[in-house]
Amino acid sequence: MKKSPLLNAEISHVIARLGHTDQLVIADAGLPVPASSQRIDLALTAGVPTFLQVLKVVTHEMQVERAILAGEIVEKNPQLHEALLAQLKQLEQHQGNTITLDYISHDAFKAQTEQSRAVIRSGECSPYANVILCAGVTF
Repeated sequence: MKKSPLLNAEISHVIARLGHTDQLVIADAGLPVPASSQRIDLALTAGVPTFLQVLKVVTHEMQVERAILAGEIVEKNPQLHEALLAQLKQLEQHQGNTITLDYISHDAFKAQTEQSRAVIRSGECSPYANVILCAGVTF
């Protein structure tokens, strides 16, 4: 049995197959999932699991070098934005690298999700609670 906190077989499989710069999306309950991306639906009910819970477990197993956010999160969901930045800062310390943070429009964000290997849908029901994680390397 696995020792890491990530028990979801689909997510574990996607992470294991990621190459350098491949993208993985963690999304709120409302983000459209492109037909070209694998959909991993974790949403049980409104708020379960939360966006930040999913992010924490996924990034425990995934090496991240870049994160992409919709710029609207800064104004429309500042509390979650601050919590997300804090979680990414902790991840930087754990991984020993700097994570590049990019902001794009929400429309551009939705278009960018078409390049992702998978979209993991949380139960989060707050605005712009989405991130595109770009895989780094561990060496």
